[in-house]
Amino acid sequence: MSKGSVLIVEDNMDTYELVNFILQKDGFDTFLAVNGRDGVDAAIKQKPDLIIMDLSMPEMDGWAATSLIKRNPTVKSIPVIVLTAHALPGDRQRAMDAGCDQYITKPMDLGELVEVVHYWIKKANSSHP
Repeated sequence: MSKGSVLIVEDNMDTYELVNFILQKDGFDTFLAVNGRDGVDAAIKQKPDLIIMDLSMPEMDGWAATSLIKRNPTVKSIPVIVLTAHALPGDRQRAMDAGCDQYITKPMDLGELVEVVHYWIKKANSSHP
């Protein structure tokens, strides 16, 4: 039985394969979008329980994609976790201003990532009757 669905918006296949493996091993259904534009479309079409968003991607970056998702009434309540190499002062605040719910920098602690996914899916599910 699935613990929930996670959209992974990531253009780096090594990162995607690692995150995908860890989440599937833990019982989550996952699917991929390779850029922000496809991520917005997939979020609207699939309505996942959670989105893991990279920030630097072709077509549309993660800041813009998250902002569009959070402005769309049908998907705005889906938690968005940023997973990025952007660790400069101001990057985190810019992501939070775009609507991200949590910010994790690469290289990530895989155990922490799974805990964060569990936390946000549980939180999102408890706010919907």
